[in-house]
Amino acid sequence: MTLHLPDAHGALRAYEPRTEPLALTPGAPAASRTVLAAAHVVADPYADVTPGSPAAVDWDATLAFRRHLWSHGLGVAEAMDTAQRGMGLDWAGAAELIRRGAAEARAAGGRIACGAGTDQLTGGPAILAEVRAAYEEQLTLVEESGAQAILMASRALAATARGPEDYLEVYGHLLRQAADPVILHWLGPMFDPALEGYWGSTDLDAATDTLLHVIAAHPGKVDGIKVSLLDAGRETGLRRRLPKGVRCYTGDDFHYPELIAGDGHGFSHALLGVFDPLGPLAAQAVRVLDTGDRDGFRALLDPTVELARHLFQAPTRYYKTGVVFLAWLAGHQSHFTMVGGLQSARSLPHLARAYELADRLGLFPDPKRAEDRMRTLLALYGVTP
Repeated sequence: MTLHLPDAHGALRAYEPRTEPLALTPGAPAASRTVLAAAHVVADPYADVTPGSPAAVDWDATLAFRRHLWSHGLGVAEAMDTAQRGMGLDWAGAAELIRRGAAEARAAGGRIACGAGTDQLTGGPAILAEVRAAYEEQLTLVEESGAQAILMASRALAATARGPEDYLEVYGHLLRQAADPVILHWLGPMFDPALEGYWGSTDLDAATDTLLHVIAAHPGKVDGIKVSLLDAGRETGLRRRLPKGVRCYTGDDFHYPELIAGDGHGFSHALLGVFDPLGPLAAQAVRVLDTGDRDGFRALLDPTVELARHLFQAPTRYYKTGVVFLAWLAGHQSHFTMVGGLQSARSLPHLARAYELADRLGLFPDPKRAEDRMRTLLALYGVTP
């Protein structure tokens, strides 16, 4: 049956939903690339919470989604910005997520890496020693959980640092005490405006030099760097300058097929928020790449870029709303409610377009259920057949 979807101009357009999903089956982890999906959290829709109160998480549904990703051979990047760190999920909630996620990974035999940051610093400007201590607390928890650590970009450090030397001091301190190689994290201001000027400069060339200095000064302590600047050329340039054995993890949700496929000088691994909704399809594409079939990989993944660019359109930090919306339509959760009420962060036309693009790709395991849920949402907004 035809759905009538609103567009950005307030008009309704007819759309014929797909009737069959894409055939996507569970499989083993990729061999040629390390692939981590930054996973979202599922809110508890029955919790009596108010704006500003601690998040209420549906732990059963949240962990079930991680098992879904592991079943398709993906690793999980836990407690990252996709999980609403600093946008509804506080440090206490993130700490519980790390503990539970790491325990679930051990039980399922899945790979997990967890974000360590400084978001327990909520009382205004901090001094550098407080930033170091906050990082240390979170790094310790991640390591004690048995997960790999991702040293997340820190709002507190961006606000406190006087220049590159403070980044060198803080990261050097953390890397010296890290038990195992960590993943560093460069999140651009399009994802979080508070991270403007990270690595001590708004000049990206100078910032890159500082990052490379951190890595070079601590051989064997950095597994890789996750780059989320939405600039494929800059990521490729950085990738070519990394020391041997240090991975580049693309966090570029606009150019990931070409960056993962690589060129004659190398390729990027993946740590992506868009691989939350694309998980099974992304995993299948990378397994095709394992065979050396770059064209087959691009044929599967290139058509997903239009959806990714839509979900991550400005203001980019609200991409989580589309991610959770698609998880609801796909049947991974029973509701479209988000931590912090973030389900209101995108418009009905935006959500309608996300549904259409995902449906065209065959991402919904049960297209009829997705269609019925989309109809329910449209009716709630007053759209009549």
